[in-house]
Amino acid sequence: MNLEISAIHFDVTDEIKQYVEKKLHKIEFAKEYIIDLIFKFIKEKSDYKVEANVNFRWGNSAHVEINSFDMYEGIDKLITKIEQKINKEKTKIQKHQ
Repeated sequence: MNLEISAIHFDVTDEIKQYVEKKLHKIEFAKEYIIDLIFKFIKEKSDYKVEANVNFRWGNSAHVEINSFDMYEGIDKLITKIEQKINKEKTKIQKHQ
């Protein structure tokens, strides 16, 4: 799984990268299903927009985003949303086999 983290209007610190990598243990079960996981953090006037694109091995992709005043809280919510999306895709694929 390729992991890419970028930011707009601020720099991604090592602390943020480590936090994201720590939280990825929640989706460890799906490593074999994911080709790319691309995070983008955008600093807006009063909050953060946290986005992720997930590219699956079977050609599907998913876009997930969260707005949050606290970036770390936004990352937590985003990872939970990604986990739900992965489970949904996994179930869909298993039904087709």
